[in-house]
Amino acid sequence: MPKDYLDIRSTPLLRARIELPASKSISNRALLINALSQAPTMPENLSDCDDTQTMIHALREMPEIIDIGAAGTAMRFLTAYLSVTPGTRVITGSERMRHRPIAVLVEALRSLGADIEYLGEEGFPPLRITGNPDMQGGEVVIPGNISSQYISALLMIAPTLKQGLTLKLTGAVTSRPYIDMTIAMMREFGAQVEWGSKDALQVFPVAYQTRPYHIENDWSAASYWYEMVALSPDPEAEVVLPGLHADSLQGDSQVSRIFSELGVVTTHHRECDGTEVVCLRKGGGLTCWMSSDLSAQPDLTQTVAVTCAMLDIPFTLGGLHTLRIKETDRIAALCQELRNVGLDIKDSGSDRLEWDGVWGEMVERPVIATYDDHRMALSFAPVCLRTGVVRILRPQVVSKSYPTYWEHLKQAGFSVCN
Repeated sequence: MPKDYLDIRSTPLLRARIELPASKSISNRALLINALSQAPTMPENLSDCDDTQTMIHALREMPEIIDIGAAGTAMRFLTAYLSVTPGTRVITGSERMRHRPIAVLVEALRSLGADIEYLGEEGFPPLRITGNPDMQGGEVVIPGNISSQYISALLMIAPTLKQGLTLKLTGAVTSRPYIDMTIAMMREFGAQVEWGSKDALQVFPVAYQTRPYHIENDWSAASYWYEMVALSPDPEAEVVLPGLHADSLQGDSQVSRIFSELGVVTTHHRECDGTEVVCLRKGGGLTCWMSSDLSAQPDLTQTVAVTCAMLDIPFTLGGLHTLRIKETDRIAALCQELRNVGLDIKDSGSDRLEWDGVWGEMVERPVIATYDDHRMALSFAPVCLRTGVVRILRPQVVSKSYPTYWEHLKQAGFSVCN
């Protein structure tokens, strides 16, 4: 029986060209909009990650019971999609998914005319949804600090509603780049979406148009290569990442700005065939204290925190309230595994993560639990560049967003074995 861990050993030289997976965020939005437009063909360069494959299967097969496993994006997007699609279906997921709240989205959809029933605990999946292609739409008011996936799910079905949708957001808006991504993609497919004010969106009942669509590679996946360049002992470390755009819709493209404070220089250029390429190299100075509000890029939290810790840079990371209800409580998990590496860090129970630079004793061969969370495995594997080796438990979790990660590490010269 294969062992349920991988030992990752560092490489003294880091010189690699890595073909990253396609963006999961763009893939899942493109799939839903493509389905709503009734396009005869699929978008190009779809991600091969678990979440996107789950979406593809559900939209192609539309079974009576749709089990999305741990795919949070699929749960939110498909709940909205099924509400406007003829037929009655049950949508469910993993044990963790059945404890992730969805009441805000359900109540918003119900107020627009959706027929949704809870089959278990009120406010949580599984859901029985009877689709209504004649939903009227109207106005919805929801908090802006909830998951942006709720907001995106409502926006994407809005062009199919008879009266369109006026969506008012109260309070601070979380993960706004993901909302902007959704709006930009809707417009590319012919939808009419406007910011009526800084906190209100208007979507008109104008049908989507079919069109070919090519998906950019994933800036979230790129973040782990930024981490590796930052931590590498190789002064000439260089990683080339094709298929990333300088003017990307992805909020996590801000990783280039963040890592400019952590000793990584980013350059962009086009190759002879027109391919856009990002090149990462060591260069520039290191900040003495990393202070960043990651409310717009919460998925970078683990990468930034682990990198800072391994560079002995104290940090204060804010805007993390959505991390408590991800695949795991990411703040608690991150603190626990940083302690397993040797940091003296505590979970304050807030939406901030702070470390004052105090170590206990660095663990030479740390063992990292992953909590069924792909980003724990992805962000902690580069720790081997400081400790020599790191053991990652349940390494298969990377398939949720970056299935080829371990192969790419081998390609870059790391030893990956169990």
